[in-house]
Amino acid sequence: MEERNIKSQNKWWKSAVIYQIYPRSFADSNGDGIGDLQGIISKLDYLENLGIDAVWLSPVCRSPQDDNGYDISDYQDIDPMFGTLADMETLIEEAGKHHIRIIMDLVLNHSSDEHRWFQEAKKSRDNPYHDYYVWRDGTEGTFPNDMRAAFGGPAWEWVPELGQYYFHQFSVKQPDLNWENPKLRREIYDMINWWIGKGVGGFRLDVIDQIAKEPDKRITGNGPRLHEFLRELSRETFQKADLVTVGEAWGADTELAKLYSNPDNSELSMVFQFEHICLDQEAGKEKWDLAPLPFLKLKEVFERWQTQLYGKGWNSLFWNNHDLPRIVSRWGNDRKYRVESAKMLAILLHGLQGTPYIYQGEELGMTNVRYEMEDYRDIETLNLYRERLEKGYTEAEIMRSIYAKSRDNARTPMQWNDGENAGFTVGKPWIKVNPNYREINAAGQISDANSVFGCYRELIRLRKKYPVYAEGEFRMLCREDENVFAYLREDEEYQLLVICNFHDGTVQNPLGEPDAGMKLLVGNYPEACRGAVLRPYEAGMYLLDKRR
Repeated sequence: MEERNIKSQNKWWKSAVIYQIYPRSFADSNGDGIGDLQGIISKLDYLENLGIDAVWLSPVCRSPQDDNGYDISDYQDIDPMFGTLADMETLIEEAGKHHIRIIMDLVLNHSSDEHRWFQEAKKSRDNPYHDYYVWRDGTEGTFPNDMRAAFGGPAWEWVPELGQYYFHQFSVKQPDLNWENPKLRREIYDMINWWIGKGVGGFRLDVIDQIAKEPDKRITGNGPRLHEFLRELSRETFQKADLVTVGEAWGADTELAKLYSNPDNSELSMVFQFEHICLDQEAGKEKWDLAPLPFLKLKEVFERWQTQLYGKGWNSLFWNNHDLPRIVSRWGNDRKYRVESAKMLAILLHGLQGTPYIYQGEELGMTNVRYEMEDYRDIETLNLYRERLEKGYTEAEIMRSIYAKSRDNARTPMQWNDGENAGFTVGKPWIKVNPNYREINAAGQISDANSVFGCYRELIRLRKKYPVYAEGEFRMLCREDENVFAYLREDEEYQLLVICNFHDGTVQNPLGEPDAGMKLLVGNYPEACRGAVLRPYEAGMYLLDKRR
């Protein structure tokens, strides 16, 4: 057991919980209706009270905001929307005093077309920065190939003064960087080391699985040189400090995840994979094409990631982020059983092996929103509405999809109290506050141990206390049960049992009475489940001390 504990201590992020902040919607300090860095600084006491170890900031670098900051025009400056570089330095310093590390969100696959590199690259073919991007010769109107961009249209954009096309996997204002160029890679490494010198605690790497693209072969994700590039990146930067690194990798399966998160620390700490997140859409269609959640498939996906990465890699654990709808509205019940189902989903996730991520407001049980169409701000949502009207969908069909899956569900202002604008701003918020803020807010929960906030705080405390959370082996129970998600985690000293009724009806408890020696750590009803029946969304996390 001694060796296992040392292993976890050497990698602090194995027993850590990370909190994601979408800065635009977290806390506004200057009344302009947009959240900012000083607003985050003002809430560090709240975050320390919750118990989290690190904050992942969605992008705050200077950007024209064509893609919500994922189009960076200066990697070494802060966008004025959020404050200044001095504000960022203050945040890193003040967060450290609260035992919180700051994780930067970096976009290394592409830059903004307003970045100095690209402005130089467009000047001539022999400009030193030209080869920082991916270019192909051609004639106007005849594309190098028929590849399409993720945001629509061709993946190639004509630059008449050069007689060339540049490649962009996303917006036309997001030209792809050419990782084949060692000078570009050196600039990226120097920039990352500059941020490490500022004291950041790690990095979240946007679409990092696409940096080794080969567009002539129509290869974008998982290109042949991807892991070579990642190993060099890690060696030149991440391995020089005690950091956590997580890569966004939509195309990752468990075998690829073992490479990304190899325990030898040669690449990344972990990746975000999205297999479970894509289950409630029609097969082969878009996320807007809704389908019931296949519960047994959800269990199968979690089991596979828990067992196949055990001892060979590391999991990230999440239900929510800035692009996803609120989990309590998605797979829980955000009305009659909002508190119970929010706690159930938390208990289920936080007992697994991996590093849990909490998205702002998740710890309060914040819900999806139903705006009038003119109140939505997300460009993806607006485009979907227009395109589906043109295709003949009814307004009701379109709005049902938007209510369920719009990214604006995650971007409503943080609900701090029941005052004006939920305490987010004294000005006019950039996007409307969810009307339910008077019932769901931080001020009403932080002193209530039985609140959703209280449940999350206790789960975070337990992860730090018991090594079984980080190192225990996973075993799925009741695999074919259509209602219950149950599993064991076990090491030499402890056995952890988690049992969750995933639905809104009363069901038989397939496990029966827990062993007498098992202590209830966390539940979502006032009295523990000890009988043959599980109430709607009932969940319990139990611990057996095997040393006794």
